[in-house]
Amino acid sequence: MAQKQGIPKGTRDFLPMNVMKRNYIFDTIKSVYALHGFVPIETPSFEYNSTLLGKYGEEGDRLIFRILNSGEKVKKADTEALSKNELGKFVSSLSEKSLRYDLTVPFARFVVQHQNELPFPFKRYQIQPVWRADRPQHGRYQEFYQCDADVIGSESLWHEISLLQIIDEGLEKLKIPAFTIHLNNRKILSGIAEVCQQEENIINITQALDKLDKIGEDGVINEFKKRNIPQDAIDKMKPLFQLSGSNENKLELLKSFLSGSETGLKGIEEMEFILSKCKKFGLKKASLNISVTLARGLNYYTGSIIEVTADNIKMGSICGGGRYDDLTGLFGLKGLSGVGISFGADRIYDILESLDLFPSKLSMGVKVLFVSMGEKETEQAMILSKTLKENGVSSEAYADKAKIAKQMKYANKVNAEFVAVIGETEISNKTVQLKNMTSGEQKEVSWDDLIDILK
Repeated sequence: MAQKQGIPKGTRDFLPMNVMKRNYIFDTIKSVYALHGFVPIETPSFEYNSTLLGKYGEEGDRLIFRILNSGEKVKKADTEALSKNELGKFVSSLSEKSLRYDLTVPFARFVVQHQNELPFPFKRYQIQPVWRADRPQHGRYQEFYQCDADVIGSESLWHEISLLQIIDEGLEKLKIPAFTIHLNNRKILSGIAEVCQQEENIINITQALDKLDKIGEDGVINEFKKRNIPQDAIDKMKPLFQLSGSNENKLELLKSFLSGSETGLKGIEEMEFILSKCKKFGLKKASLNISVTLARGLNYYTGSIIEVTADNIKMGSICGGGRYDDLTGLFGLKGLSGVGISFGADRIYDILESLDLFPSKLSMGVKVLFVSMGEKETEQAMILSKTLKENGVSSEAYADKAKIAKQMKYANKVNAEFVAVIGETEISNKTVQLKNMTSGEQKEVSWDDLIDILK
């Protein structure tokens, strides 16, 4: 019995219609990036472990797909470490490369490696797949695309404004009905830890706070306790869980809470700048919301933190990003601040599909399919098809010998917009029977008029 074929969980095959819809998303996002002066780059699908590990925090490191060494390198595995149950050391001896977890860390490596070839500030966009060994579930895949845009080499908060405009314009062009941009600042999170005298626990605090929307207030408190955050610090932070009202009201309450933290107040100052400029220059559709528990779980953020959700749709974030002041410093180039965002193309796809928001034109296949009665008719169809393609009209001639019914069935399967039938009579008259596959209308058209009608 033949083994049933399948693909790993968390991955997907894409049929032609899926690819066309995905390309629509990618092309829309690319057009907005290009409009704002970003240029494309690409990096390898895998990097050295030294590039990736230690950049995403402990949780992120666990989700990195390692690539097993091959050939003679396998013989160099540290079996002594295995015998001593030093699994981390043993795994490292088996693997020196990993699939990339995101596009940002490889981008930092790219900038350092090519620093003498790039203008600064450097504005790049990158649309490529990434891999995470996460538990597959609705809207969460182990292989998925990121659509990143970053500005590196500038500390100006005006770049945050530009990126928020890109999010707003991109999601509007993609017809997302309503969406909210949630904002926070790493300095505010650091200020919270400082006020609670828990600076050494900043990672534990932010990782727990970031789960508020998933596990609720009680869940976060339990997370704090598991991470050994003292009860008095937990009690201090409790009012932050219920922070509500306008963004201005939230900032005023945060100012009071963070009055003893210079770092926290600096974060509020940056947030006020961003909110005021967005209000002045306007966003087309996005709502802005200050979310003091937003952390996004990435250790390299140092300033603004951005996350976007679609309103009234049960889906995780569809876009996110933030500022990182010294990510390139991890690779030897200090003091190069950057800020970036990433559209979650796969989740956006799921939303557009569920709400039937893809343009109807994407469902159309070849413009015209020629069906024929015999060898001589097929040859003439090939000639006409070639002429149409030379004039920018997509066309195809059915080449196999088959009954008309089978050829028409094929036309339906490939979503042909028109079908052109050629028989002996049509060759004599130098015409085709042209049928509109949507309306069902059929008429006789001369070869000379075919191009103009189909264009």
